[in-house]
Amino acid sequence: MLNFEPLEKIGNAVMYEGFMLYPYRKSSVKNQQRWHFGTLGPQGGADRTSMQTECLIEGDAHTRVDVRVRFLQNEEERQITLSGLSPAIARSPEAFAFPPIEGVVEIGFTELKAGLNRLTVRITNQGTDSGTNSSMQSTHTLFAIEGGAFVSLLDPPERHRAEAVACKNIATWPVLAGREGERKLMLSSPIILYDYPQIAPESPGDLFDGTEIDEILTLRVLTLSEDEKKEVRDGNDRARAILDRTEALPREAFAKMHGAIRGLRKAAKLEFREGDRVRLHPRKKADIFDIALDGKIAVVESVERDFEDNVHLAVTVEDDPGRDLGIARQIGHRFFFGPEEVELVGAETA
Repeated sequence: MLNFEPLEKIGNAVMYEGFMLYPYRKSSVKNQQRWHFGTLGPQGGADRTSMQTECLIEGDAHTRVDVRVRFLQNEEERQITLSGLSPAIARSPEAFAFPPIEGVVEIGFTELKAGLNRLTVRITNQGTDSGTNSSMQSTHTLFAIEGGAFVSLLDPPERHRAEAVACKNIATWPVLAGREGERKLMLSSPIILYDYPQIAPESPGDLFDGTEIDEILTLRVLTLSEDEKKEVRDGNDRARAILDRTEALPREAFAKMHGAIRGLRKAAKLEFREGDRVRLHPRKKADIFDIALDGKIAVVESVERDFEDNVHLAVTVEDDPGRDLGIARQIGHRFFFGPEEVELVGAETA
């Protein structure tokens, strides 16, 4: 069996998205029902009953693919693993049962041209029971390949572009996963993702929300009353883990969650440099800081450029009593501005 371990964290994030929402108490109105994506319900119900992944693989008769379907049945993790699939060997539909769920996974390879096949995986909930354990929630599929490579459907090479466009994905979407640049793993998710999705490195653990608002949710958890905390601890194990982890978080863990900007790299040959003194003239007036800092003298701590070539100046305010905290990248003492929002000043400027 091929190795799915590199997909475990991102797969779990997909599986448990919407599992339970803040304030993580079952008595909360928004926790009276699940908010999962990728739900496949029983026949005759309100939810769709099937999903389909189509992706492209480069390979030959020796290529082998493993497929793992994962979902939640209420709060129980379920999976079906099909190993050693090959374009050269036909595979019969694979039935599975987790009563009252009954289902089938259909696998098919279609040769499109020399060295290129389309892989189709269709998952269907064939159950007819309408009880609470009858739905496949957060259904998603992991793929691993040996002796071949997956093709990105988001950014396919020109030679495969027409075939990529023709792939028909229903209620799910496959993206390359694992180490960036490699093409040995794929995740087909009911949540729209880019190739090579990753968990935010600042995230201290599951919050069942994939929108990178860990800081807000973590701070809100700390505001729960003692009665609310007791209800959380008396409830689901995963909600209890959130509360215990949050109460034990050190100060530096909170600092890491604040104001993270993705994809920054050092900028070269720009007007501003580290150590420059600048006067701030915020233009966006987005919050109270933009108003309070207008006209203040600050020191540029770093000059960075993102993947879209936008320049960001990280500054600390010169007369801030807590400027040392800003230099240490602490919350509330380090700010980002665009070059058009600052004015370079001389060392003699007061």
